[in-house]
Amino acid sequence: MRIFHRARHRPSATWRQTTDRAFTLIGDGRYEDAGALLVMAADLEPWLSDSWFNLALLHKFRRDWEQARTAGLRAVALLDRETGAPDWWNLGITATALQDWPLARRAWQAYGLRLPGGPGTAADGPVDLDLGTTPVRLSPDGESEVVWGRRLDPARIEVLSIPLPSSGRRWGEVVLHDGAPHGERVADGVAYPVFDEIELWAPSPVPTFVVLLQAATAGDRDALERLVADAGYAAEDWTSSVRLLCRACSESRMAIDDGHTAHHDPHDDGDPTHPGHLSHLSQGSAGTSWLAERECGIAAPASLVRTLLDRWVAASPATRAYRDLEEVC
Repeated sequence: MRIFHRARHRPSATWRQTTDRAFTLIGDGRYEDAGALLVMAADLEPWLSDSWFNLALLHKFRRDWEQARTAGLRAVALLDRETGAPDWWNLGITATALQDWPLARRAWQAYGLRLPGGPGTAADGPVDLDLGTTPVRLSPDGESEVVWGRRLDPARIEVLSIPLPSSGRRWGEVVLHDGAPHGERVADGVAYPVFDEIELWAPSPVPTFVVLLQAATAGDRDALERLVADAGYAAEDWTSSVRLLCRACSESRMAIDDGHTAHHDPHDDGDPTHPGHLSHLSQGSAGTSWLAERECGIAAPASLVRTLLDRWVAASPATRAYRDLEEVC
């Protein structure tokens, strides 16, 4: 864990030793023991913004947002610089978790971000910046999965991919994410930072289905994705889009697969000859055979999903079919 030291006065040796020990305990997941030490450090140096920033971090790790806000406000009150301090960013995440929008705006602006709107802008609604698409790592402490989403503000991402059921997340959900990037994904020569999910911020009512398709060509697969998108929902060919990677690779700089270039990563744990979300080999390039059987994720209401699939088959029954439709999340 990293400890931030930004105060003008040098903290005591006892404070440093106590804080170092606390962050070692945090790294071991011993939050209660770490909390006792960080409280002790705050008692030793109550004038030091780091004392309260470290406590605010601990409360964020524990998802104790009220305590995180209290400690975060004390930290920023003791800062000796106007903008750019991570105390403000941490407080912005906390305020977003609590939907304390006036405080979130104050935090982002104090950090140095420009927010849209003027004096008449409502301060009691969500911060809406639309910062473009970016990858987010769902369930980073468990069976993690990196998906793409739309960044709504500095702390929230709306999930645009269809996550695998093991993540427990759905298409269209909004997740709260941490501020420090943890790896990169490179698409079309552009590097995008990967942010770790902190917690679910807003659930989605749209369930996830898995289905095995018989799609004679990539065009048949694409037709289903367009049909579902036109209905306002999403379909994703997991056979092409999902890669199983070791943690070290997932948390590093990785090129994404667009489905049009032959690619098989040496650290990919899947079987390229078997369709399904445990395999991966791009099949869009010359010299690579197309697998007609595809495992596909569909995010759509239960009352609509079979109708969409039937409509897709009816448009070309000689080249399209489906089976084993199942709701998985």
